[in-house]
Amino acid sequence: MQAARPLAVAHVTGETGFSGGEVQLFLLLEGLRARGDRSLLICPPGSRVEAESRRRGFETRAVRMRSDLSAFAALRIRAALRAFGPDLVHLHSGRANWLGGLAAWSLDLPALTTRRMDRAVHRGARTRFLYERVTRRAVAISPAVRERLLAGGVAPERIRVIPSAVDARALTPTRSREAVRKDEALPEGAVCALALAALVPRKGLDVAIDALAEPSLRELPLVLWLAGDGAERAALESRAAARGVAARVRFLGRREDRADLLSASDLLVLPSRREGLGVAALEAMACARAVVASRVGGLADAVAHEATGLLVPPDEPKLLAAALARLVRDPALRARLGAAGPARVAAHFSPPRMCESYAALYRELLAEAGR
Repeated sequence: MQAARPLAVAHVTGETGFSGGEVQLFLLLEGLRARGDRSLLICPPGSRVEAESRRRGFETRAVRMRSDLSAFAALRIRAALRAFGPDLVHLHSGRANWLGGLAAWSLDLPALTTRRMDRAVHRGARTRFLYERVTRRAVAISPAVRERLLAGGVAPERIRVIPSAVDARALTPTRSREAVRKDEALPEGAVCALALAALVPRKGLDVAIDALAEPSLRELPLVLWLAGDGAERAALESRAAARGVAARVRFLGRREDRADLLSASDLLVLPSRREGLGVAALEAMACARAVVASRVGGLADAVAHEATGLLVPPDEPKLLAAALARLVRDPALRARLGAAGPARVAAHFSPPRMCESYAALYRELLAEAGR
């Protein structure tokens, strides 16, 4: 059988920050490079995405994207696509959908988009135009995100589910568990619940703070580490003080040593109100840590209830406290749930599995377009 020819894929993102979606983008780019495919990344100038792309040696074109309707940006993207000559275009953000999508459409290039957010897709002319004319497939990172697309009127045959991935090799700690716990002044005998999350309302960290003040947790030696930053930090600090739990909540700020923190912690807590999939939960499972999370969005699929973690309804501090109390009191349960995590991640959320799924979808689109 003749080997499939290498592909040239142009990727477009309008994101200037760097969070879970950007981690996934680079896992895909690296996976495609390992397959022998070429990639061009079109992204905003001065962004961390641009810096990371250049550092890793990917072809990169910086285009300023001030709004979804910037004709100048669309023309610049169109010029970059013409110069690169891709087989197809992969869109990775809402702004990229419009600017990159319209540029690809004008060149008659097949385009697909990946949707990572668990939020409503509004029915209407814009949605129909985007998902029926501009793009040929929409990738949902979880069944929950697929349901959002369906509810927004996107035809089921145009949707594919390709879960996000975690590279377990990148989660090897560089410091010992004991050293990290000592550096963070964790009290002897404390159980540490780690939250790897931006300090924003949708992550529900206010619920975690409220849970610490519940009677079921008040006398237990549980300490909450919040590793992340965001606009809600001051409000969360005030909330912890008002609930009388400030001494048990540590604000660690934005951290790059996720593997060290996961190794030093005893469990992960993710009380999100919305979550496309929940990469932090996957990372914790890859590191054999039990997870306590909200039963929302993709978390309900990522975390196997009573197998790799415990799921609770969102915005329910009493129920979150009860789940956390179970794990504090029962180290054997914590160990059992954590031990099941690596196998689940390897089976369902590995980078090779994700990359193979995207490569198959790319070839499906090209065959459909007669390319």
